[in-house]
Amino acid sequence: MPFQLFDTATRQVRELDLVHPGQVSIYHCGLTVQGPPHIGHIRKEVVFDVLRRWLEHSGLAVTIVANVTDIDDKILAKGVEQDRPWFAVAYENERALHAAYEVLGCIPPTYEPRATGVVPEMIEMMQTLIERGHAYAAVDGSGDVYFDVRSWPAYGELSNQKIDDMQAAEDAPPEGKRDARDFALWKGHKDSDPESASWPTPWGRGRPGWHLECSAMAAKYLGHEFDIHGGGLDLRFPHHENELAQSTAAGQKFARNWMHNAMLNLSGSKMSKSVGNTLLVSEVVKRVRPIDLRYYLAASHYRSIVEFSEESLTEAATAFARIEGFVRRAAELVGPGELGEIPADFAKAMDDDLAVPAALAVLQSVISDGNKLLGSGDSAAISVALASSRAMLDVLGLDPLSSTWDRRGDDAAYAQVIDSLVGGLLEQRQEARANKDFAAADRVRDQLTAAGIDIEDTPQGARWSVKGD
Repeated sequence: MPFQLFDTATRQVRELDLVHPGQVSIYHCGLTVQGPPHIGHIRKEVVFDVLRRWLEHSGLAVTIVANVTDIDDKILAKGVEQDRPWFAVAYENERALHAAYEVLGCIPPTYEPRATGVVPEMIEMMQTLIERGHAYAAVDGSGDVYFDVRSWPAYGELSNQKIDDMQAAEDAPPEGKRDARDFALWKGHKDSDPESASWPTPWGRGRPGWHLECSAMAAKYLGHEFDIHGGGLDLRFPHHENELAQSTAAGQKFARNWMHNAMLNLSGSKMSKSVGNTLLVSEVVKRVRPIDLRYYLAASHYRSIVEFSEESLTEAATAFARIEGFVRRAAELVGPGELGEIPADFAKAMDDDLAVPAALAVLQSVISDGNKLLGSGDSAAISVALASSRAMLDVLGLDPLSSTWDRRGDDAAYAQVIDSLVGGLLEQRQEARANKDFAAADRVRDQLTAAGIDIEDTPQGARWSVKGD
């Protein structure tokens, strides 16, 4: 079946209609870098990484753009709070975002523009909107520029709202607005703002509004019409609604499809930066293997709300351990081999609005059958099950034998030394057990455990791994 996706704008699952056959262009809203990413932020990155991997597996050429919002009220406030330049705050947290991408195995975006890099394009767009009668400079001389929502009858179409039912836009004071719902395209420079956080325009110095940034970046890197615009569901209004209005009012066709992932909640509420440090990606991966965290974030349907708990995270790690256990045991018997064929039912699930839970059910069925084969000695059948499992896991970014996750060979010299030392101790343990000296065998095991080595006894002998590897 052709790939189908739930389109937030039409509220229907429909076939992906591409601007250019064989090519997919995707823009999803990246982080406003006033702080490092928590696992709620990174769920979106994992969702779009899986989408990208599946589309590329399906033979499509994918261009994916994820912006960095590096100028914003909150970033300026953080700079004042920390007594640091605002751009130092932004850059530090941009690096933390990149580290989160890497630690969770996300492929970097094709392009990752910063908002501050497209100011000329924003000014051009504002001039176009003013000329077309859809924007205006504030009458109070503040240097603000606003989008006139009542000039655009379609305003509210993405979020299915009527203008008169909307609350006032909170991005700027109402004094310079024609209507309280008008939103800021540009914010005039204030004496309290650093001079470095402003650029010259025909309406005075200032800095961009949040919504204008994404419209300018999407147009610059993907053109005036592209295939998928996405992000977290909390961005549908006002951010994406405003993007859609200003871009189409400027004469662009903009996005053909809108894709929004649901939130990762904590105690029933959307996870936000106020949750503290314990749920930052950098902190969670200290107590949970990154591959287990990725499995946790990827396993639910992207449109399903995930209620976070430590228990559910532990359950996910246990579930993935069963999958990984088969892959590693099979690879020890028959070698890692190559990626194999993906079962038709797995492909059908992924083509049906990226239904990862249904796809995982297919994977788990293959794993279950593969486990039954491990003791059979049927190397050919084990190889087929392993190759198929790895192909499915590769699409999800979870193949434990891929170079992303199997880093034990990063330093071959140290790996060889450790393997030799652990192997020698395991031989001593085996000799002690053969002599029924179980106290000595237990001492060896305790020594290895204290050194951070996990031991698993299998019919083929003892296996070891580094804890957290």
